[in-house]
Amino acid sequence: MRNGLFAACLAAVLALPALAQDEPIRKTIQSQIDAFQVDDFTRAFTYASPTIKEMFGTPENFGAMVRNGYPMVYRPADVQMMELREVAGNLWQRVRITDQAGAGWYLDYMMVETAGGWQINAVQILPAPDVGA
Repeated sequence: MRNGLFAACLAAVLALPALAQDEPIRKTIQSQIDAFQVDDFTRAFTYASPTIKEMFGTPENFGAMVRNGYPMVYRPADVQMMELREVAGNLWQRVRITDQAGAGWYLDYMMVETAGGWQINAVQILPAPDVGA
């Protein structure tokens, strides 16, 4: 009984750093999506990592990429934050987005902590689990 209780307490303590990161990471992603909703690409660009900023150069270029490559993120009907995971030393936040047509999408956001807080370093569109044969 003691060993089981100790193991449960240890697991809870080890999970605390990840739980402490959940809210700031989720807020960063949601804030960027909120900025896209009102075409505020300058604000949306502030949530991108230095690597992404260097890659796209301007908020306008970044906004065009999102409009064309990630329309479900640009104008979602619904956003649900799922699990935060560590993969190969990187933190990935899973997000379920329902687009304007009602289709469900899963995306993984790779997050990096910078001096300015958590920023988005990559977004991967995952295979759609809602599609049936």
